[in-house]
Amino acid sequence: MSGSQGPDERGGRREQRLGPVVRRRGQITAGTADQRLLDTRGPSDWVHGDPWRVLRIQSEFVEGFGALAELGPAVSVFGSARTAPGSPEYELGRRIGSGLAEAGIAVITGGGPGAMEAANRGASEAGGVSVGLGIELPFEQGLNEYVDIGVNFRYFFVRKTMFVKYAQGFLVLPGGLGTLDELFEALTLVQTQKVTRFPIVLVGTEYWSGLAAWLRDTVVAQGKASPKDMSLFHLTDDVDEAIALVTKP
Repeated sequence: MSGSQGPDERGGRREQRLGPVVRRRGQITAGTADQRLLDTRGPSDWVHGDPWRVLRIQSEFVEGFGALAELGPAVSVFGSARTAPGSPEYELGRRIGSGLAEAGIAVITGGGPGAMEAANRGASEAGGVSVGLGIELPFEQGLNEYVDIGVNFRYFFVRKTMFVKYAQGFLVLPGGLGTLDELFEALTLVQTQKVTRFPIVLVGTEYWSGLAAWLRDTVVAQGKASPKDMSLFHLTDDVDEAIALVTKP
């Protein structure tokens, strides 16, 4: 019982018991804790305050961990949401999803359309586990139809944690700013040894070779990164090689 229904008389004193708290005289409050909890009236600004956000962030971690804890070996696949179905890049993603599934590896994507859908589709069609980690955006996309396990997040940083925590490597197809964000996040985690062995494979040499050249000829050449940082990722056009790189012990 959270508290008395009202003040009691104790030896002539007015006394109120609210859980473990005893209130007397001028400190007696109206109602009980349950009444205040269940009363829907009053201001709602607290819903938008930081303390409440902390609880929502915590709940997103709990939901993500709970949904993926028993996933088994998995690889995160990234790529553009704008990749057109039926295009060579879409079929590349589909082959990668299928190849991972055939190797007994679950496929994790952002759950959206384009290259993400392609990888989820390939995994689903091959009888593998297809995971989509969606994100709340102003323009609603929703999870693609090939996702078997889907989790939607409000916060990018919670979602990013899931991509890394439950994957043993990244396969990165041609993509835009979101793909680059995930790529450089992973490169930084490996460079700073926040994660141990974590292969990162860029699939599509024509698309990614310009970025690799800029990193080597500008970033490394000017001392902004170490030459050994170029070994943090691998470029290939070969699907079998890409899968082998992220699945080998």
